[in-house]
Amino acid sequence: MMRDKLSEALKESMKAKDNRRLSTVRLIQTAIKDRDIANRGAGKDPVSDDDILQILQKMVKQREESAKIYEDAGRMELATQEREEIVVIKGFMPEQLSDEKVQELIRAAIAESGAQGLRDMGKVMAVLKEKYPGQMDFAKASATVKDLLK
Repeated sequence: MMRDKLSEALKESMKAKDNRRLSTVRLIQTAIKDRDIANRGAGKDPVSDDDILQILQKMVKQREESAKIYEDAGRMELATQEREEIVVIKGFMPEQLSDEKVQELIRAAIAESGAQGLRDMGKVMAVLKEKYPGQMDFAKASATVKDLLK
């Protein structure tokens, strides 16, 4: 399903001559193919839609870090390019949950996993990652889980 969306987006951006979107979609597809090849070498199945969402999250994070570095170095044109790529990548991701909703889901995951303390943090994070891939920033969620389990 995600692969179909990406293929369609590639065709549309070629027709529209939208070079930024075209190059970004190609980067996404390349990252997916790289993961497919790595999985094949390890005897695993091709990447699933959930794996693709993880790849997209990683790409967004990389571009945010790069944009910050470029801004600090005074290279605004490169920072702008990174931010444009972030917008394109986020277009393929599900809408992010609000902070309030994330808090609510974390509390539910804690109850569901029966977590008692910090040593059960992995169980809670596993539940969240399984149920809400691509819908929340797991780094922020991790900090919240840690606070709630203290």
